[in-house]
Amino acid sequence: MTSEAVTTELLGAVETDVDALRETLVGISHHLHARPETAWAEHASADFLAGHLEAWGFDVTAGAAGLPTAFVAEHGTGSRTIGLVAEYDALPGLGHACGHNVIAAAALGAAHALQAVADELDLRIRVLGTPAEEGGGGKIPMLEAGCFDGLEAALMIHPGPADAVLARPRAVAHFDVEYRGTASHAGAYPHLGVNAADAFTIAQVAIGLLRQQLPDSLRVHGIVQEAGTAPNAIPGSARGSWYVRADTLEELDVAFERVRACFEAGAIATGCTWELTETSPRYAEFRNDHELAEIFTHLAAAQGRDMDLAEDGPRGMATASTDMGNVSQQVRALHPYLGIDSLPAVNHQPEFAAAAATPAADRAVRDGAVLLAQTVVELLAGGVQKG
Repeated sequence: MTSEAVTTELLGAVETDVDALRETLVGISHHLHARPETAWAEHASADFLAGHLEAWGFDVTAGAAGLPTAFVAEHGTGSRTIGLVAEYDALPGLGHACGHNVIAAAALGAAHALQAVADELDLRIRVLGTPAEEGGGGKIPMLEAGCFDGLEAALMIHPGPADAVLARPRAVAHFDVEYRGTASHAGAYPHLGVNAADAFTIAQVAIGLLRQQLPDSLRVHGIVQEAGTAPNAIPGSARGSWYVRADTLEELDVAFERVRACFEAGAIATGCTWELTETSPRYAEFRNDHELAEIFTHLAAAQGRDMDLAEDGPRGMATASTDMGNVSQQVRALHPYLGIDSLPAVNHQPEFAAAAATPAADRAVRDGAVLLAQTVVELLAGGVQKG
């Protein structure tokens, strides 16, 4: 058989495997969707996924990088190692409104399919179970601990409102701010109080004014989680959580200091003490591997998905952020978006959570598993076929 014929046969083999396993993969997706667990608390989800991989013959290491809800699973003895990345954390109060149930199920499906062709590809498969993508950065300590070492590439898919092959996530800093003042009776003794809620008001006004001078590449957003308990008591404490996003880590460094000054202004103006604490390592911007993107686009067309390599249409979650960006700075990486027919709902809305367990999302599980596995086949068998 010619090399092209062998590649075609292997492409068909992994697709057949995924289709035979489709009911199981959809069941995995729906199981996670019905039992959402937030960052660092994904104990049942991690055990559930690792259990499937172990049953399929993978060697599973639980608690990878010292993280209780992380795992690494490996299969095969080949000299070329490919990483398939699974995310499975949900959003507080929103469940799987970013569709990580789809991500995990597709990664497992691709891993299962590649087992059957691993010998032909001289392949070692590594599945990386990565917790706390939604504001904890589980991939970063895993990267530092060597979980991604030796990979030729790290691949994952992500559901979204539309297909888009090129990921454009930005760098981001996550942080908490806390102000401490002095509580007092708001009617009888207001002059004895130091109002911590006012500190946040001043900080947010300053940020709002700062936005007039920020480039389009920057985003500043957050929530006040606590600012008093009774209207007749001056708040003695207030706290909130915030993000600053930028196109690059270098730009983020500059922007972060300007935003930090806005929070400091709140403390100075009110007389409060204050503390800013970064709650995760900073996420880096994502670096696309264009060979992988070309391969994925070529294969997606055969599945009826227009990945729009020229970016003439929607660009996925263009201003989102992910700790997969840190991985992409060190390893060739792929992070395409598969549409789940959710519009007008988009990621991080309750309606998107509902869409993440529909037939369109189930198709994304199937297509994602097929396309991840086929991309590995094409990459290791010599790149994009010329038809």
